Amino acid sequence: MEVPVKLNHPWLIAVWPGMGNVAISAGYYLVAKLGMELLNEFSPVELFDVEHVNVKNGLIQPAQRPRNRMFVWRDPEGLRDIVVFIGEAQLQAGKYSFCRRLVESAQVLGIERVFTFAAMASDMQPGQLSRVFVAATDERDLNGLRQHDLLLLEEGQIGGLNGVLLAAAYEAGLSGTCLLGEMPHVFLQFPFPKASLVVLDTFTSIAHLELDTSELAEQATAVDERLEEILFRVQDAMEKQSPRTEEFEAFPESETEPEPEPRLSAADEQQIENLFSQAERERAKAYELKQELDRLGVFAEYEDRFLDLFKRSE
Repeated sequence: MEVPVKLNHPWLIAVWPGMGNVAISAGYYLVAKLGMELLNEFSPVELFDVEHVNVKNGLIQPAQRPRNRMFVWRDPEGLRDIVVFIGEAQLQAGKYSFCRRLVESAQVLGIERVFTFAAMASDMQPGQLSRVFVAATDERDLNGLRQHDLLLLEEGQIGGLNGVLLAAAYEAGLSGTCLLGEMPHVFLQFPFPKASLVVLDTFTSIAHLELDTSELAEQATAVDERLEEILFRVQDAMEKQSPRTEEFEAFPESETEPEPEPRLSAADEQQIENLFSQAERERAKAYELKQELDRLGVFAEYEDRFLDLFKRSE
């Protein structure tokens, strides 16, 4: 019989891929910088379908369903442990059933409060401050959150599992909160780490958790500068080109068409292996590894190996 995991007043954060990679990037950052350990794998495989198969050197690879894993940080002060759930993909159907089962697993762990992260698209421009919007399952939570300079999500919808999980938590009697980081609606397909940063800053303030976010802040600044440059080029093209051609030429070809599958050089592969070795010795280095995998466009290929870094040491 499996021994139940004993945690101290734990909170759960659940993240999935979505607009701007806002939620999933924040989740990965937490796992890496806190040096979390793999707690368990939550995989009701019957709810996930297979959308495609991978091919390598002409050979069809075995079908793979998205994985869902929980990681834990045990507070050295013994006050509040943090559990991060990372789902590799959103479900197309069966969302509520999935979320109810996830909540049941959370209750077994003694989770006292559930958080989800999400993106809030607006007409903000790169270079402007991202705001954080909030929605919660009860008035008491909202009153407690007012001190954190948040904007109330007055009305609307929270799409996907980020919202559905909170409905399932509410039904089970758990407190639930969604923190939404603002990002430009014109760049929804671009990673937007500034929104991840403000969401994390808000969460750590709520949880009274110390977290070094300097790497994420540097990444946010670099992306902001790049998006400002792209926006300037788009606006300049719209002024110079005729209506017939401006839509086609607004973005350079490299930014509108899918890029070919990355091919790593020997130097790139060696750098990846060096960073894996460093992260194995010091988990806080894992985010530097993730940034390099993202830069090379190969994180999906290395994702399982990356998350295996956080398996509990025997």
